[in-house]
Amino acid sequence: MLIPSIDLMGGRVVQLVQGEKLALGFDDLEYWIDRFKAYPLVQLIDLDAAKRQGNNRPLLEQILRRLPCQVGGGIHRVEDARELLAAGARRVIFGSALFAPPEHSPAAPLQAPALNPKTWIRHDFAEQLAESFGTDCLVFSVDTKQNRVAVRGWQERIALRPEDAIAGLEPFCGAFLYTNVDTEGTMQGFPMEVARSLRRLTSRQLIVAGGIRQQSEIDELDAIHVDAVAGMAIYSGAMQA
Repeated sequence: MLIPSIDLMGGRVVQLVQGEKLALGFDDLEYWIDRFKAYPLVQLIDLDAAKRQGNNRPLLEQILRRLPCQVGGGIHRVEDARELLAAGARRVIFGSALFAPPEHSPAAPLQAPALNPKTWIRHDFAEQLAESFGTDCLVFSVDTKQNRVAVRGWQERIALRPEDAIAGLEPFCGAFLYTNVDTEGTMQGFPMEVARSLRRLTSRQLIVAGGIRQQSEIDELDAIHVDAVAGMAIYSGAMQA
């Protein structure tokens, strides 16, 4: 399944390269809402909130009233999720809030060969979310830079591998969203070996993003029961949606 993305920053629809460099920006939100209305699910991300640089809440709520969305970006509290679900979100995406922030985590080098995942995963918070909402409406985001989990709008990494993050969080969510930040926005193609490896780790819905450039990749992922988020390929016109 193809899931188109709407990323918001500064009141605009944007596409970034590796979460940093602005590549494309659009002011005509109405156009993209209309273009994506036939999809069963759209991914809606508030990049400003993710980067702790304000938020785009009025636009989020406008889109949630009109499109079936899983929404993320800067969601840190149970109350955040409750508000967004009440505003019309189908599912909410939690990312950084599931992991211990770097300054409160053990001083372990990122290259350490053996790390205790329990040190980095906030199991108590994940369990609280599942108890509050059930698992079906919860998407847990495991995003990586150089095979380590990236947090705070992908600005920092912690010494946790995606495999360990997924194993520790699986009981508490209905889906995982994995973004390969190294290829995000580059249209270099998603690393299929990563998708196959992650698919073997979990029985939950698995959604991947990062570098997808053509329909054949969507088809290949679909064949192994992995769904895909596409952004740059759609907004640049390289792939029709």
